[in-house]
Amino acid sequence: MSEENLNVENTEVVDQLPEDAPVADASAERIAALEAELATAKQDILYAHADTQNVRRRLEKELADTRAYAATNFARDILSVADNLSRALATIPADLREDEKFKGLVVGLEATGRELEAVFGRNGISRIESVGQPLDPNKHQAMMEVPSADAAPGTILIEMQAGYMIKDRLLRPAMVSVAKAPE
Repeated sequence: MSEENLNVENTEVVDQLPEDAPVADASAERIAALEAELATAKQDILYAHADTQNVRRRLEKELADTRAYAATNFARDILSVADNLSRALATIPADLREDEKFKGLVVGLEATGRELEAVFGRNGISRIESVGQPLDPNKHQAMMEVPSADAAPGTILIEMQAGYMIKDRLLRPAMVSVAKAPE
């Protein structure tokens, strides 16, 4: 017999053996099951990797926010000092400002106020401009409404207490008086 005939006969014999068929089907089913498990495991690894990246990004953002806004409570407390300094300067009469006895004190208080504003600026704390602006409930706290024919309703007329932002967050809302339509 030639080699070619031998291969053909072997193929025919294999095709005719019924007891090998269940073994082949069981192997194919086992391979399919293992491939499905492998695909599931790969998918689980991808989900775990994505979840780990999300947790890392969230923690990095929280850390950045903590660094950026760490001084928020301190800054909020210092605002009352700045308010008191501003009120003290506003109450000094013009004749005492020119008096040689008080001139040094006034100049010192004004320099302290400027330095406080400079420190605020270096730390991302900025004053909210209010007068003449429309009321923004995210930045302003309306304390009262005043009838006004000169200003549009909802326009801020008087700022009773300055508001401040720290970077992009509200540190303290401005307390304001708002125009309303005259009666």
